[in-house]
Amino acid sequence: MDGMLTPIGGPAAWRGRQLALRGFWPRRFLDLELDALDAALHACPKDPPFIRAADFRIPALAPLFDVLKRELETGAGVVRLSGIPVERYTHAELRRLFWGICVNIGAPLPQNTQGEIIGEVKDEGTAARSVEDGVLSARARSRSTGPLRFHTDKCDLLVLLCASNGISGGVSRVVSTIAIHDEIARRRPDLLKVLYEDFWRRRPQDEEGPQSRPEDAVFPMPVFSRGPTGAFTSQYSRTYVEMAAATPGVPPLTPQQIEAMDLLAEVADEICVEEPFTPGDIQILNQHTTYHGRTAYADDAAAGSRRNLMRIWLATGFSRALPPGHAIQWGRTEAGVVRGGAMPGISAFNL
Repeated sequence: MDGMLTPIGGPAAWRGRQLALRGFWPRRFLDLELDALDAALHACPKDPPFIRAADFRIPALAPLFDVLKRELETGAGVVRLSGIPVERYTHAELRRLFWGICVNIGAPLPQNTQGEIIGEVKDEGTAARSVEDGVLSARARSRSTGPLRFHTDKCDLLVLLCASNGISGGVSRVVSTIAIHDEIARRRPDLLKVLYEDFWRRRPQDEEGPQSRPEDAVFPMPVFSRGPTGAFTSQYSRTYVEMAAATPGVPPLTPQQIEAMDLLAEVADEICVEEPFTPGDIQILNQHTTYHGRTAYADDAAAGSRRNLMRIWLATGFSRALPPGHAIQWGRTEAGVVRGGAMPGISAFNL
């Protein structure tokens, strides 16, 4: 354990100011790449989830995807691409285009037990206001106009496409989990040790369905972990930790655990990057090395402006190996396998 309580460093240990200066990982689609995407879209007769990489061939983007995969797994772990002309496409065409890009990177995962494959993160009003165990459900939190605390989704890569016709406030917040780790190592190695120990979490019913036995709804897992090759990973939502702590039979959070989570949140706020989305942006985040959140926003109904982020969860063939104990959350822990999602080990192609 002591060997893990020192800073890790490396390209994934960026701070928000550094990332903001270079514009995340700045890349605008070239005209020839947009032409190739347009041609692939119009040559593909299928719709998600039946589109596979072989159905959506975009060889002109192969060099970009090769660099992108390295940046996501061994680089900063965050990419922001821009320039998709969303106004050119119908809603259905945009979903097909987004899916076609994603299946050339990895395998899409179901985001809930109903098999949702492309989430649309937008304000659903009172329709989204369901409550689970005294707190807003996962869907209610994400599909509202409120802020979201830093967290991870249960996938190797989170991919978002800004499909809005305009933006009405609210910004994306991203932070390096390795930078958080390293700062806590410098300030409070005693609390870093706590974050390497088990925290009980509760599975959200609206994402993963009700458990047949109450004890299956909760499970222990550290906030910070290292895989068999030493690769770092963090899977975390304070909300799910707090939900577990309120579950009968689960040990209460210790003062040290609460202090450690408070410090994690404090450091994340200090070193994160905040960046607004513009229409046509694609943001890809490695969910082992970044947390994401957002500030509150408001749609402008009078102007016809509504925030809408299309969301796909991906398992990838270039992912890292996870600790064996993470199988309780991920289903499988080997590198490069289909894992995670609301139904671990099941991709959208298996639904």
